[in-house]
Amino acid sequence: MVARLSALGFDVRDVSAVSRAPDRGTLGEIPGAEEGTAFADRGQAADRGVHRARQAGIVGTGRTGAESIVVSGGYEDDEDYGRLIIYTGHGGRNDSGRQAADQSFDSPGNAALVTSMLTGSPVRVIRGPAKGSLHAPTTGYRYDGVFRVESAWRERGRSGFLVCRYRLVHLDDAAHDPISEAELDPESPGVSVPDGAQTPGRRPVHTQRIVRSTEVADYVKALHDHTCQACGLRLSIGGRGYSEAAHIRALGRPRCGPDIPANVLCLCLCPNCHVLFDNGALVVLPDLTVRLNGEPSGAVQLHPSHPVDSQHLAYHRSLHP
Repeated sequence: MVARLSALGFDVRDVSAVSRAPDRGTLGEIPGAEEGTAFADRGQAADRGVHRARQAGIVGTGRTGAESIVVSGGYEDDEDYGRLIIYTGHGGRNDSGRQAADQSFDSPGNAALVTSMLTGSPVRVIRGPAKGSLHAPTTGYRYDGVFRVESAWRERGRSGFLVCRYRLVHLDDAAHDPISEAELDPESPGVSVPDGAQTPGRRPVHTQRIVRSTEVADYVKALHDHTCQACGLRLSIGGRGYSEAAHIRALGRPRCGPDIPANVLCLCLCPNCHVLFDNGALVVLPDLTVRLNGEPSGAVQLHPSHPVDSQHLAYHRSLHP
């Protein structure tokens, strides 16, 4: 209704909403702004506190994380699949809006989304008109709920420059619960422990997930006897080994890696190394030596029955230069 009235020339403003705008730095849902709420323009979204910036596409800092983003087709490398978004960071565009330079994770908005990925903080997504998108409003802006930043990496975009990219999934479809600041350090000063909920609410959701081959993962884990190929650690729970099969080239969009043993580095990884690998802190060089946060850290342990595809490793390094 707001968008329709605005299209007819009316200046529609919810004056009462201005007084309800939340404080700066609010993460997650905004009271009174339900998913699907429409705004005539970005000024209204800012007044409500859903996306406080009237121009910038990302609100947040590297210290606090990202509050919200706008998806409106402004960057040529964006991919919008509805409840899954491959989002491009900011920076590097010239006056005509073309990508003309590399992007960096050091830029405030880009750093904010990396922080949100590491902490699991929810990010509000606002969509604006985007030509050719099946998920964007035709006019105005729409609040489309909170998303989780599942991964972040850099790769060359359509114009040949390095761009920061983020995989965001609607919170209802995300695989893991977010990590709160209290969980990270409940004794740290200035961090209050949230009340939580004695009986967490539940709601039905319908999702599509990639069907992974458990045979492939089990095969690789068994070959290495659940010993981490990166650090040599073998976890034992009740006398049984535990490890995680890490896909070098992720299976989901946009990487679409194959679910075959050569793409699994069972990087028969312990959980710690798995997280480090997925986030680019642990990389494997062409000679199969391991670098952890830029420093030498041993070598990948191989098995004659488990060849690791060097092309997949090269692709992983390209995402985390």
